[in-house]
Amino acid sequence: MPAANDIRKGQVIKFNNEPHLVMETQHRTPGNLRAFVQIKMRNLRYGKALDQRFASTDTIEVLPTDKRTLEFSYADRGTYAFIDPETFDQIELSEQQLGDAKNYLAPGGKVDILFVDGNPLNVELPSAVALKIAESADGIKGDTASNVQKPATLETGLVVQVPLFIKEGEVIRVSTADGTYLGRN
Repeated sequence: MPAANDIRKGQVIKFNNEPHLVMETQHRTPGNLRAFVQIKMRNLRYGKALDQRFASTDTIEVLPTDKRTLEFSYADRGTYAFIDPETFDQIELSEQQLGDAKNYLAPGGKVDILFVDGNPLNVELPSAVALKIAESADGIKGDTASNVQKPATLETGLVVQVPLFIKEGEVIRVSTADGTYLGRN
């Protein structure tokens, strides 16, 4: 097992018998005290972030990881199915595992899924996705004095604010970071 000094950003470590993704590491040597490593990490099962201090000589278990690009196929009763385009293997994830990512999944969309010990744990979305508007009210004629926006419901159920000229049935680009409208596709 590697020492705490050897842990790098992006690795998955085992801490309290749970997989944690390392988001940031800092090696510190305060004054004439012993050196330590400050690690900012996120629990991959529950999504909770935490800071932890390790002595430089502590050993930490690094878990084997595999990242695969899969294609979203369909959703059925809280279960989301993904297909590997090369091997055609089907992987199913629950609503809890996906979290907010489910709002940005359209059939045929590609996502990166992080596998730890062969189990899918984390879904990484692209920075923006193209989604079709399922429902949107018509804009009021003459209401163009400023940057007026209206709510629009997308095919995934996500509601975003869009400009008045956007109509039902159009495909728009949405930021996956904060769920904002970026433009027409």
